[in-house]
Amino acid sequence: MVSRVLVPIDGSEMATRALEYALETHPDAEVTLLYVVGEPSPMMGKALRLVLEEDLGDAAADLAEGVFASARDVAARHGVDVDTEVGLGNPGRVIVDRAADFDLVVVGSHGGDLQSRLFVGDVAKAVFQRSPVPVTVVR
Repeated sequence: MVSRVLVPIDGSEMATRALEYALETHPDAEVTLLYVVGEPSPMMGKALRLVLEEDLGDAAADLAEGVFASARDVAARHGVDVDTEVGLGNPGRVIVDRAADFDLVVVGSHGGDLQSRLFVGDVAKAVFQRSPVPVTVVR
């Protein structure tokens, strides 16, 4: 039985579809939304990276709040409260690292024509290939 579901979100339609799927398919599960903000590139100078990283956590939380608000509205329509988390770093790695604490990861992907169906998406593909728990890809 699936009791804990991780749904990475980014504000896209595909992420919303993934959330809808998770809520409809696992109505009794605890659902956690994860918003990941990439970290500054190693190509930047060390001093600039330090300055950016100091404010990155606050900026990530601010960015995530709008996405979380929309996702909470979706969950409320299903009569469900969701937990939220903000991650910093490479999205695929952060999601895979967090996945170990869940029974299932539900990610959104590209849909539409054949080319889109063949291209799952870099993040979804990384999660699908490396997750320690089952992954459902929704399009």
